Amino acid sequence: MKYIIILGDGMADWKIESLANRTVLEAAHTPNMDLLARRGAMGLLQTVPEGFHPGSEVANSSILGYDQKVVFQGRGPLEAASIGIDLDPTDLAMRCNFVSLQGDLLKNHSCGRLETADADILIRYLNEHLSSESVRFYTGTQYRHLLVIKGGSSRIACTPPHDIPLKPWAEYLPQALETAAEPTARLLCDLMRASRHLLAAHPLNKMRVSNGQDPANSIWPWGGGFRPAMQTIPQRFPHIRRGAVITAVDLIRGIGRYAGLDVIHVPGATGLWDTNYEGKAQAALEALREHDFVYVHVEASDEAGHDGDLAQKLQTVENLDQRLIAPLLKALGCEVGTDTENAPLTFDGEPVAIAVLPDHPTPVAYRTHTAEPVPFLILRPETVPDAASHYSEAEGAKGRYGTLQGDEFIRLFLEK
Repeated sequence: MKYIIILGDGMADWKIESLANRTVLEAAHTPNMDLLARRGAMGLLQTVPEGFHPGSEVANSSILGYDQKVVFQGRGPLEAASIGIDLDPTDLAMRCNFVSLQGDLLKNHSCGRLETADADILIRYLNEHLSSESVRFYTGTQYRHLLVIKGGSSRIACTPPHDIPLKPWAEYLPQALETAAEPTARLLCDLMRASRHLLAAHPLNKMRVSNGQDPANSIWPWGGGFRPAMQTIPQRFPHIRRGAVITAVDLIRGIGRYAGLDVIHVPGATGLWDTNYEGKAQAALEALREHDFVYVHVEASDEAGHDGDLAQKLQTVENLDQRLIAPLLKALGCEVGTDTENAPLTFDGEPVAIAVLPDHPTPVAYRTHTAEPVPFLILRPETVPDAASHYSEAEGAKGRYGTLQGDEFIRLFLEK
């Protein structure tokens, strides 16, 4: 058996008045997800355990069945694993965004469209002026980067910048949660203050401003933690001899590495609305030749939700359905609108199981993540369909699987 999970980051949403009180998933034209929902069975998955922030690091790790009380260390160590930084036991790794501040407000958590090559220039510039024996910046992807502090404390309250769009940024600076963490909190505030002065004067940012683009005029560290200890997917599920992850996001690559998955890079995969959907579908099919399990992650809907852009979120969901899932299903022997709609899914003669879900909602009205359970569908060769007519939050709530938690979803999906 081959296994494929298709993850549409943040594509779940709330009901929206302008969509006739429907959600994005209910309003979008998604014939391929709807077909899978009709052929398979649905349910809801609580991807964010009680007491945890609804971040993608928590949600994606939970989908793969990891107990957050055991493995959670924040987003930073996952970013480090993704870009190949080997952390020492006392290295505090933090996600480090470039953000755009406008006066007292955090205008943009991602500086609009910041290319990695430009970000690398700014990271090198920061290292020239701010690095030391205990502080180092590392280039990641686009606006997402890494800060490592040797001997730092993780007992720091740091707000993810995508949680505070258009809010007064000074109210959300890092704060120590205990006395021993105060030096780390002061260091972070000092680095942020220094970065604002340095980045505002950099020629690249002056050029961005003159071109009408948002400048990358501050760093924003958050999600700090230490290297986690995680069993790999093949260790937990011995029949999965080899797995792969396909994503444009460093965080998901990091989870994949710790989970023992091979990371597959796709040219043109951006993590934004213009990502290479078809390339990801083709990469998934190629990965199936040597892998038993493939986790295909698409970030686009989450970014549209953070931007509060309803039209773009609808488009990203439809792109996922028609530009990634459709060619994938066709290659597996199933095509909407043909006599193969109910054909078994196979790859090189082997049966294929497929699941579709988001990691968390990112409602366009709220512009950040929420912790409600998300709808999932599972189609395995032996699946008996339930009454689902299309893929949506409401149909998931009525699905045969009910509401799952912890490792129930991954065990159900990957059972031999």
